[in-house]
Amino acid sequence: MTDAIGYELLGDIAVLTAQNPPVNALGYDVRTGLWEGIERAEKDGARAVLIYGDGATFFAGADIKEFGKPPKEPYLPDLCTRIEASPLIVVSSMHGTALGGGLEIALGSHYRIAVPSARMGLPEVLIGVMPGAGGTQRLPRLIGVERSLDIITSGRQIGAREALDLGIIDRIEDGAPRDIGLAYARELLASGAPRRAISEMPAPEPVDFDATYEAVLKKGRGQLSPAVAVRGVQAACELPFAEGMKRERELFMELMATDQRQGLIHAFFAERAVGKLPELEGVDPRPLAELGVIGGGTMGAGIATAALLSGLGVIMLEMSAEAAQAARGRIEGNLQGALKRGKIDQAKFDHLTGTALRLSTDYDALKNADLVIEAVFEDMEVKKQVFGKLDAVCKPGAVLATNTSYLDVNEIAAITARPADVIGLHFFSPAHVMKLLEIVVADKSAPDVVATGFALGKRLGKVSVRAGVCDGFIGNRILARYREAADTVMMDGSNPWEVDAAMVEFGYPMGPYEAQDLSGLDIAHANRRRQDATRDPARRYIPIADRMVAEGRLGKKVGVGWYRYPGGGGKVEDPLVEDLVREEAHYAKVARRAFTGDEIRTRLLIAMINEAAAILDEGIALSAADIDLVTVAGYGFPRWRGGLMHHADTLGPKAVLEALRRFAVEDPVAWKPAALIERLAAEGKSFAEA
Repeated sequence: MTDAIGYELLGDIAVLTAQNPPVNALGYDVRTGLWEGIERAEKDGARAVLIYGDGATFFAGADIKEFGKPPKEPYLPDLCTRIEASPLIVVSSMHGTALGGGLEIALGSHYRIAVPSARMGLPEVLIGVMPGAGGTQRLPRLIGVERSLDIITSGRQIGAREALDLGIIDRIEDGAPRDIGLAYARELLASGAPRRAISEMPAPEPVDFDATYEAVLKKGRGQLSPAVAVRGVQAACELPFAEGMKRERELFMELMATDQRQGLIHAFFAERAVGKLPELEGVDPRPLAELGVIGGGTMGAGIATAALLSGLGVIMLEMSAEAAQAARGRIEGNLQGALKRGKIDQAKFDHLTGTALRLSTDYDALKNADLVIEAVFEDMEVKKQVFGKLDAVCKPGAVLATNTSYLDVNEIAAITARPADVIGLHFFSPAHVMKLLEIVVADKSAPDVVATGFALGKRLGKVSVRAGVCDGFIGNRILARYREAADTVMMDGSNPWEVDAAMVEFGYPMGPYEAQDLSGLDIAHANRRRQDATRDPARRYIPIADRMVAEGRLGKKVGVGWYRYPGGGGKVEDPLVEDLVREEAHYAKVARRAFTGDEIRTRLLIAMINEAAAILDEGIALSAADIDLVTVAGYGFPRWRGGLMHHADTLGPKAVLEALRRFAVEDPVAWKPAALIERLAAEGKSFAEA
């Protein structure tokens, strides 16, 4: 047997111990060891087999080192079938996580026990595939079609209590997984419990699988894997088990060959590589126990909520006692949501809103904070005043962070006597929900300050991406070009809902105009006014959004923006917006024409890719993958497409350049190709190689 699986015979129970740290991934050695362990147990005359994981977890899933490589026997589906076919009673004892193939191993066992904290699931759809080792065949036989579809198509993890209620596991028991597993196996043998193979259970009753497929495809905004997984569950209902397994494998292999799977795997690995910066090798972050937050609006309250949930103490600073109490209310509201979802219990809620959170109106309250984040109004003079006060009261070595979305972090740092301690931490609203954190490194930011930013992001569960200093950093700089291209298409012949529909069809959760309504048109308007003095006079400017703000159409918060929002909920297309657009086009002497959905998508995507290439060339982003993560985690770019630059590579730099040159005929300023695109096209290289 391989070293990855330990074997011992305790009376008539063979114990197979997974010992493949850190997560007991189901690599070749583990699969081989399990197969050999089952065979040895049968030869040794055992009556039962216990499978459990040494260390922190049961089998947490596939071995990522094997991703993209040809599979080696024994294949996981065959292993699960071999375990299930054993004449011995096989028990899986679970702790930590049993994900993907880990749960499929457990489903191939005859009985399942778990510690209370165990979590399990079939998350394969999240990387563009589907359960491929019997998950879509065994789970429906065990718990029914509807419950199985919920778990399989969402990829969500479930806790031990829910798993027990659903019937996925047979028992929850406190204790070491080895001990509780052995006790359970002995109890089963003593009671004469039968061998119980899920594959031998009756097939579940079918549902309307065509309608389910279409509904799941629509919900996934074009992502194939959850919908294709529906067909796997359908096979469990309509085919004998062996044929269903064969059909599951066919569907799995079809998904393995898709561009979507490549995109999701790209995003998966990019998230794991993003914080591994050469500049931080061997650099330790500064200690971090107490966090100060200045400004308790939506953003500041969200940052404070995320920090509290991560175990940090928080000092919230506001301008008045009334504002401080309002901030407390927002934080408590956020934490109430966590309480309702079961992320925290009442005792934890009471602690977080009690001793862990302090409110003040005095800057002196921040004197012992390890890191202070300002989340005040997006105005340079206001932020300079805040940093001047922080410079005076914060202890030596405290990290001073700005949450600015656009402003020059170098200019903010220069107001202090300690620019090396200053960094940008650009959160996205709501900050306790959104995954992206842009870590903006100023010219004088010390390496250990940068390391502290990444350590904080990791603690908060964020996808942290390094960005250089420029107007808008990575994400908002690309967003500005996205909106500019959308406004140009609208002025020249489209309307907001046609643009939105085109981008939703591409895979965005909402289009640029609905998104503006959600955030408020006044926010982008204020930023445009800030840029008035430096805007290129040769660049075309579309004033339609300014007109909207002037007429009080600020978005959903006032009931009317690009759309109308009636009291009953939902959004309604507004013909008054079409009239306004036509009027502005008339003033500008624009000869309008119709745009197809493909034309709209091409223009908006090419505009973003062009700006992203400039960002990459300037070193504002260190890699194309960093831009991918920003667009996916912060701006709604469909994850299954891998991110903006991964998508650009599916087009190819040459095709991007050709499109830019076509569009440059009508506007050579807005569509001037980035130098990087011209170089890559000439050299035959990809954006990933830049």
